This record gives sequence, C-alpha cells and structure tokens, in this order.
Amino acid sequence: MRGAKSGRARPAARRCRTPRRRSEGGPMDQILISATAAARLLGGLWLPERASTISPAVDGVFNLVLGVCIVFFSIVVISMILLVVRYRNRPGAKPQESPSHNMRLEIIWSIIPLAVVLFVFWRSFTVFLEMYTVPSNAFEIQVTAKKWSWTFEYPNGHVDENLYVPVNTPVRLIMSSPDVIHSLWIPEFRVKMDIPPGRYTSTWFEATKVGDYMLLCTEYCGELHSDMLATVVVRPEAEFHEWLAKAANFMEEYKDNPAKAGEILYQKRGCAQCHGIDQPKPAGPSFKGIFGKTHELQGGGSVVVDENYIRESILEPQAKVRAGYPANMPTFKGLVTEEEIKAIIAFIKTLK
Repeated sequence: MRGAKSGRARPAARRCRTPRRRSEGGPMDQILISATAAARLLGGLWLPERASTISPAVDGVFNLVLGVCIVFFSIVVISMILLVVRYRNRPGAKPQESPSHNMRLEIIWSIIPLAVVLFVFWRSFTVFLEMYTVPSNAFEIQVTAKKWSWTFEYPNGHVDENLYVPVNTPVRLIMSSPDVIHSLWIPEFRVKMDIPPGRYTSTWFEATKVGDYMLLCTEYCGELHSDMLATVVVRPEAEFHEWLAKAANFMEEYKDNPAKAGEILYQKRGCAQCHGIDQPKPAGPSFKGIFGKTHELQGGGSVVVDENYIRESILEPQAKVRAGYPANMPTFKGLVTEEEIKAIIAFIKTLK
C-alpha cells in the first residue's frame, strides 16, 4: 500500500510543479520565445548572415514586403475558397444576382491598399537614403572590375586582389570597369552596385563583424563570369592598418628575391584568374614552363616567350595573341611599374 500511495503522490507533485513553472514566465512569454525562435530559424533559411550596419534595415524592408504579400495572398486565397464552396452550383438552386455597385466596399479596398503601399514606399525610401548617404569619414578604396578579376587600390598605393577593410569603420568603394558591365555584390553586407564601363559608381558599407566574406560579380560578363570572386577580409582596425603598411612595402621587403615578389603579384594583380600554373585555363595559357618556348600566334607567325614578349603581353596584350586563346586580356599599362614587371618575369622563369 505504501508503494501505491507513493505512486499516486508522485503525479500529484508533478501537477503542482507545472503551474509554478507557468507563473514564472507566463503564456505571453512562451509565445514571444517561440516566435523569436521561429523568426531566427526562418531568417536563416533564406537570408545570409547580417554583417554590416545597413543589413538589419534592408532585411526589415524585405520582411515587411514579404509579410504584406503573405497577408493579402492569404486573404484572397481563403476568400476565394470559401466563396467557391458556398456559391458552387447546386442542383435546383437558382443563381442570385450579384450587386453591381458598392461604394463603401470600393472605398475600403482602395484606401487600405493605398495606405499599405505608401507605408512600404516610405520605409523603403528611408532605407534607400541611408544606403546612399556616405559618411564624411569613410575610408575610400578604388575598385577595378575587369574580365575576370577584381583589384582594390588603397590610398597608400597598395593594390590587392582581395578587399581588406577595418571593422566598425565606414568604407566607400569607388568602382570602374575598363571592359564590360560588372556588378559588385557582398551578400552579408546587403551591398550591390553595377559597374558600367566608362564611368564611376560608388557604394559604401560599415562591417560590424570580424571575418571573411565572399564578394561576387552578379552581372554576366563572359566566359569566366562565375570565377570572378574575391574575399572581403574584415579585421580589427589596428590589425588592418598594420597589414596595410606591410602590404604596401612588399616589393621593398623582397627586393633581394624578385621571384617571390612576382609570385605575390601573380595573385594580387589577378593573373591567377586566367593563367594557371599546373594546367591551362580556358581564358589563357599556363605560365608553367613557357619561358623560352616558341608559341604560335593568331593570324599566323610565332614568337619566343622571352622578357620582351612577357612585358609586351602585360602592357599591350592584343599585339600578339597566342593561338587557341581568346583576346580578352586587358592592358595593365599604368597599373604596374617596371619593377613589378621584372618581378613577374622572374617568377615565370622559375616555373619549369
């Protein structure tokens, strides 16, 4: 009997504890916690991580428009289903004449959508102004988008293939293209801007999280469009400025090892996008073992790959195009120095 009594007592104790747990938080708290968890889950399903100051505002507009669409879609579809079921054709039933005019109804379904559209416009426009109002203290970086690579030039003259920026600092990108239209997109920053040739466009952002993020071209620009990628490297401000000072002086650092400097330039100047080492790429021949070889040219003739040919190919790439490859390479005249050309030549010589 003692066992039976204790068995009955345990469920009673559980029933007593349950109300106390509810009273601590309350049903409204449980609803809010569940709604927050659902929002976090659903937000992660279709939106990238938020990593800039503008990201929450952009996501807010997206969720606002999505919510309006869901509400009105549900109203229309549910009403349609109910009306179809209620007023379906029945045997022996006489159809009722529909009213031809209802002023009150027409005013309601005109004013409510108008108010919703105006609210969405107001919210979107305020975010638009915030996105295109550049802070006066923004750190400026020159961006060149060309088939099929990115180059980022810093105020101290350093040029890199990846975008390095300090965290919690406004950064303005001044962008141009020498060939075709490109478009810069950084999903986590909610930043996207077209880059048409022959003019400058600009955008800005302020990264809020240290980390590495992908930068893509979202305007189809030719054969290797999908390879036109770069990395946005966000670092603490002190670490960023230390990196920038060191990166700008790498030619001086490797003045006794020009081949190593050339290897760095091979990556930083975007050569690796079109010219492989272990195997050729569709856009350009491999650099491995080409020095001293004789290559056939488009239109007939041949050329020996020596210092003069490499220099000419960098500055005047359309002068002598190797047979079997498209004439897509842009000129680097004014973008590289003679010392950098010598370093690239020294690097190519080591690739045997």
